[in-house]
Amino acid sequence: MAGAVLMVSGSKGGVGKSTVCMSLVHYEQKRGRDLLLIEADTANPDVGKVYGKSIETLYLNLDEKEGWMDLANRLAEQPEKTAIINTPARSGEGVKLYGTLLSESLEELHRELVTLWIINSQRDSLQLLKEYLDCMPVGTTHVLRNLYHGPERKFELYNGSKIRETIEVKGKTLNFPDVADRISDQLHSDRSTIEAVIANAPLGNRAEVNRWVKECATVFEQVAP
Repeated sequence: MAGAVLMVSGSKGGVGKSTVCMSLVHYEQKRGRDLLLIEADTANPDVGKVYGKSIETLYLNLDEKEGWMDLANRLAEQPEKTAIINTPARSGEGVKLYGTLLSESLEELHRELVTLWIINSQRDSLQLLKEYLDCMPVGTTHVLRNLYHGPERKFELYNGSKIRETIEVKGKTLNFPDVADRISDQLHSDRSTIEAVIANAPLGNRAEVNRWVKECATVFEQVAP
């Protein structure tokens, strides 16, 4: 059976895409999935730098048509692998121009596309999500409210919106758990994998990352094929 394609997106910087993507990679590794990481954030390839030594990683520029063509080709060459795509902040324009290269390829490859759309509490998160859904109608899109930006009630613009109604026809709205800044700093600044943080961190830090990992797994269990 062909592996799924899991796209972590949000089309803007600072919403937490890299953190979500790292936790998703860790979750899928623990499930025993054979993974292919697509690092498309060419400006800040944090996920690729952290996990590139432990899983197969392909760096692609999805601002350009050739990047989308190379993505489709690799998905065809390695159908057994679950692909995780970490998208850049500016991904909306690339999806608008060339996203059909992926959507049409997935249909032929019989692969399922699952998008995890990360939002903060600002209005532009909703507009960018609407644009993505218009350009990429295939697959299932789930929205993750990143609680790093505040409690669920702070997402009031999304919570009562029509775009949420659209999402929940097929997908889900879930809360992505916050993690202590010192753990986030280790992942991003020290280029440590989550597994390495668990293995080497002091007791209190380890307890925090274990708590966070369990809460992340509860989220991913509801959305990952």
